[in-house]
Amino acid sequence: MTAHNWTTDSIQDLSGKTAIVTGANSGIGLETAKALAGKGALVILPVRSAEKGKQANNEITGEFPNAKIEILELDLSSLASIKSFVEAYSEKHTSLDILINNAGVMIPPYGKTEDGFELQFGINHLGHFSLTGLLLPMLLKSDSGRIVTVSSVAHRNGKINFDDLTWDQRGYKAGRAYGDSKIANLYFTSELARMLEDTQVTVAAAHPGWTRTNLQKHSKFWSSLNPVFSQEPPMGALPTLRAATDENINNNDYYGPGGFLEIKGYPIKVNSNPLSKDKQIAKKLWDVSEKLTGIKYNLE
Repeated sequence: MTAHNWTTDSIQDLSGKTAIVTGANSGIGLETAKALAGKGALVILPVRSAEKGKQANNEITGEFPNAKIEILELDLSSLASIKSFVEAYSEKHTSLDILINNAGVMIPPYGKTEDGFELQFGINHLGHFSLTGLLLPMLLKSDSGRIVTVSSVAHRNGKINFDDLTWDQRGYKAGRAYGDSKIANLYFTSELARMLEDTQVTVAAAHPGWTRTNLQKHSKFWSSLNPVFSQEPPMGALPTLRAATDENINNNDYYGPGGFLEIKGYPIKVNSNPLSKDKQIAKKLWDVSEKLTGIKYNLE
């Protein structure tokens, strides 16, 4: 197959592999989990609601009756919940092969997480920063670990204000805060890739283009344009799946749709904006994230 028609048929057999997909109860997360389970992986569904977890499990097993699924409770807006999730996972498993940091919130009304972080930065970035750090020892035990963080074309609107990460001193702009969280995903990916370059763990990022999901529920404007510009979740999940499973992926690669303006299409390697490649900002954000979460990455 060419680079322009990479599909789930391109995914190799994943029997014996274990994957965690955050936000797997709907949208591209559900499609990602479904594809991985269909290829034989044991897929962990971290969910806030047991009922939503059951619904996702039923949809996956309805398509793939032999799918191996586990449901564990996780709320990415709570550091305590993240720690509890990792403890629960560690009680049953000794390693992890694929971690997909997919869950997110997009342009909600102003709010803060349980730990006092602005909601989008707290969930989209700090939640996944914490989860990845706590799971890293498990990933390092895999012979070919993979970490994929889902960003967005909205990263182009991001510019992190380190003096006001909680938006307490500025008038809150939900779109700008979302862009900040998505460029933070790319800073996180690049700095983590640098840290892990001498290990067997590969770190990559992806974005789904314009995909029709409930992520747009807070915006009537974006929802109204979905019928014209968006693609369906199975297509939107392909960049993530390629970043998670393609054997030719390199550290810090970034995948997105190959069509016009990266809105839709089959997954190819794409470029993020110049600001997202600033190594000094990436390192500063990493240090700030460690202080805010209390999570230190252990490469031992």
